[in-house]
Amino acid sequence: MSCRGARRGERLTFSLPRLTQSPLQSLHNEMIVQTDLSRHSVRPMHPRIVGRPPRRTPVYTRWAFHKNAIQQRPTRRAFTLIELLVVIAIIAILIGLLFPAFKAVQNQARQVQAKNDLTQLVNAVNAFYTDYGKYPLATGTADTTYGSVTIPNSNVLYTLRADPTTANGNPNANNAVNTRQIVFISPPYVKNDTAGNRRSGVSPTDGNYYGPWGSQYQLTIDGNYNNQIANPYTANTGAGPATLNIGVIAWSLGSDATQGTDFNASDDVISWQ
Repeated sequence: MSCRGARRGERLTFSLPRLTQSPLQSLHNEMIVQTDLSRHSVRPMHPRIVGRPPRRTPVYTRWAFHKNAIQQRPTRRAFTLIELLVVIAIIAILIGLLFPAFKAVQNQARQVQAKNDLTQLVNAVNAFYTDYGKYPLATGTADTTYGSVTIPNSNVLYTLRADPTTANGNPNANNAVNTRQIVFISPPYVKNDTAGNRRSGVSPTDGNYYGPWGSQYQLTIDGNYNNQIANPYTANTGAGPATLNIGVIAWSLGSDATQGTDFNASDDVISWQ
């Protein structure tokens, strides 16, 4: 019920609320509610805690003040000095084991290269004999060995390369021996023309042909044309008999650059085997 205020002299008006249910119906509903409550035993309820729910995830001290504690990744531990030294020691041991194998492979590759160079050198001398009917010798009728300081192999290489230079006592100066200027062999030039560092090629300075170990290739030519050359190694030591029935031989002195007598005890490379 509500009452609206009125001024003096005016009439008061009253409004009563509209009933949605009859009085009998309201009384009936209250009786039903009381009957339902009497059927059930109402136990005391636990007190409700109002506020933030209890924390179930433990909070660690170092993450407590981190704004992204859940997304933080654990830090990685660095190597210690002992662990680093152990790794270095293992690497050094592996290098020590692999170095001899690497040297063996490198030495084998040099032997293959030397064998190919010697074969080409012998074939070039024989090709000169085929074209000119004689060996590339300026003078003399005796077997001659080239590749030493006194008789360098440039005395033959100048002729086989058709080089007419007059330097270094060239027997083929002005094409005196190789008159038709036929190139029988054309080896590459050395990459380093410094004395002591010349390898695997011809030196433009002295005209000598050097092997992969840095020494001159040795070459012996049958100057008396009897098809017999003395073996530079002792007989039956791996390089054949004492006298070789062949017109031209060539060989490399190997890594020690020394002419030995026992071929089996050296790493020399020869052309006749």
